Amino acid sequence: MGIHMTKNQYINREISWLRFNERVLQESADPQVPLIERFRFLGIFSNNLDEFFKVRYATVKRVVDAGAKLKGVLGDEKPKALLDEITKIVIAQQKQSLEILKNIEEELETKNIFLINEKELSQEQKLFVADYFNQYVSPVLMTIILNDLADFPTLKDTAAYLAVKMTMNSEDQKVKTLVPLRKRKDNRYAIIEIPKSVDRFVVLPNVGEKQYIIMLDDIIRFNLDRVFSMFSYTKISAHMIKITRDAELDMDNDLSKSFIEKIYESVEERKISDPVRFVYDMNIEKDTLKFLKDKMKLEDTDSVIPGGRYHNRRDYMSFPSLGRTDLLYSKTAPLRVKGVPSEGSLLDHIAKKDFLQYTPYHTFSYITRFLKEAALDPKVKTIKITVYRLANNSQIAASLINAVKNGKQVTVQIELQARFDEHANIEYAEQLQAEGVRLIFGVRGLKVHSKICLIEREEAGLLKRYGFVSTGNFNESTARIYTDYTLFTAHDLILKELDKVFDFFETTYKIHKYKHLIVSPHYTKNVFKKLIDQEIKNAKAGKEASIKIKMNSFTSYKMVDKLYEASNAGVKIQLIIRGICCLVPGVPGMSENIEVISVIDKFLEHTRLFVFSNDGDPKIYISSADWMTRNLDYRVEVGCPIYDTDIKNELIDTFNMAWQDNTKSRWLTDQQESPYRKLAGAPLRSQFAMYDYYKEKLES
Repeated sequence: MGIHMTKNQYINREISWLRFNERVLQESADPQVPLIERFRFLGIFSNNLDEFFKVRYATVKRVVDAGAKLKGVLGDEKPKALLDEITKIVIAQQKQSLEILKNIEEELETKNIFLINEKELSQEQKLFVADYFNQYVSPVLMTIILNDLADFPTLKDTAAYLAVKMTMNSEDQKVKTLVPLRKRKDNRYAIIEIPKSVDRFVVLPNVGEKQYIIMLDDIIRFNLDRVFSMFSYTKISAHMIKITRDAELDMDNDLSKSFIEKIYESVEERKISDPVRFVYDMNIEKDTLKFLKDKMKLEDTDSVIPGGRYHNRRDYMSFPSLGRTDLLYSKTAPLRVKGVPSEGSLLDHIAKKDFLQYTPYHTFSYITRFLKEAALDPKVKTIKITVYRLANNSQIAASLINAVKNGKQVTVQIELQARFDEHANIEYAEQLQAEGVRLIFGVRGLKVHSKICLIEREEAGLLKRYGFVSTGNFNESTARIYTDYTLFTAHDLILKELDKVFDFFETTYKIHKYKHLIVSPHYTKNVFKKLIDQEIKNAKAGKEASIKIKMNSFTSYKMVDKLYEASNAGVKIQLIIRGICCLVPGVPGMSENIEVISVIDKFLEHTRLFVFSNDGDPKIYISSADWMTRNLDYRVEVGCPIYDTDIKNELIDTFNMAWQDNTKSRWLTDQQESPYRKLAGAPLRSQFAMYDYYKEKLES
């Protein structure tokens, strides 16, 4: 360990992640955010928390279950103490989110939008709800009576259930005759699965100016008598429960099975893996809760968390807009990239000059246009691309199939282990394969997370390469909400190296050398360390030395140590980190030259940018990799240098804009708080300013 390690401090990644989700929760409470959007942020907060329990909490729980064997996984934290701390933070956040929810609902009422439950329905609404239930809900309702079952049914991980308790009428002749005296119980229990095929929010008919919404859960509650009409009870109640399961994929080592089969089976097993969290409505009766916990054999380490009346609040992400544009973010039309003609050949343009597409400010269509042109151009011979997450009805997939039909050789490296997208990617893989696309499935022991594409075109008897490198997935739907850079280039040296990456997918034992690209798992860490070393050297020589980095997450302790070293040498470091950050900023003697901010706003910040001042001649890279151990050591990632001066300036401009944000940026402090940054000067909201920046560019 040495002296050095005791001095350096880190923030535990799980705790840092929960702090990030707190910033998402801040958005739902921020009066600057339109009301219905605030609801949606509440949904994102809830969805994030679900994923956290499926993946991260489950990992810590595995460590607790394994005893001390896995100590190194969590840094210095004691696993059991960490579980307790997590649960404590989550309960506090849940409580806060319920208060925010209540505030939003009250504000909605001032806008004539009313969320009502089954007890608040007027006569007309009752008729509507009964009819809606018979038409849409009853046919898809899954109800299970629990009392007489030997085994408790397997609850689905992402579903929400109503736990129903019936207090039976002891005079009930049917019960008397059917059930012997000694076995007779006064209570019967059942669970109803809330169907996913029906919208969670049901819009009721307007009454004058007033708009009404009821949740599907309450429609079911209203109709309980219809569901259980065959029972004679004196009282019936229904309370929400939900379970979250461990989402790690345990892969089978059977060699006779294809990779696709293994992934498919392990995704299927995920449905029945161990529960890691049980959330229940805090108003549930004690005997019902005890009955459920006993039947489900829940352990103490499983996080048992009291919640509100409604769970699966992630459904708020799709809260109906009710035609109320006044309560939503105004839609901005994605812009063209300046200087890139909307007609004619894109490849001809790229041959002359690199350009950068920055979605969602720019339209995503350049990627689809590039592939459509490549699919039709008789001179294009090969197309190679990596795929991590595709959209439903993906134009990307359609263009690749079209290219095969036009006699091109198409190679797709598809990552089947893209978390929670495995099913979709298996389906795409089968479709592409059937059409004759060459597929490469992953690299043994590594995930392919790079976002790259390369085409070869025959020009004057020689092969000319064109391609693009991106920080985000080639996905039309996420491109509307995720911020990502894509560099289009015909730079031969970069593209030759891109070809080496594709070669590595095929022959993984060949480790290539790269002069331009920064490629994980073999080089990323070392190249970045060298770039930081150069800044340290410049700082010591009294030259200009600074580092600006924008990433999603920063958890690699080795890279944290490296930035601490640079800070101590006097290098000025600015970090914009959206999510987890294990680095502790602003501590004298360790990190006093490092500032960290986080921007959470309308779009999800997903770009990764690295700027090293290099004594006034900046070295700039975009990358698919965050500085996390998995991105540095266990994934194939590609970082790409920016050589074009215009693009360099543009990237520095946009970084500085985010850095000057005094509306939606938060400081990440050494105390793990995230206060909004109050800076002097006129209000600047970087995401809105960036759109204006690109719009002005177009008009100039």
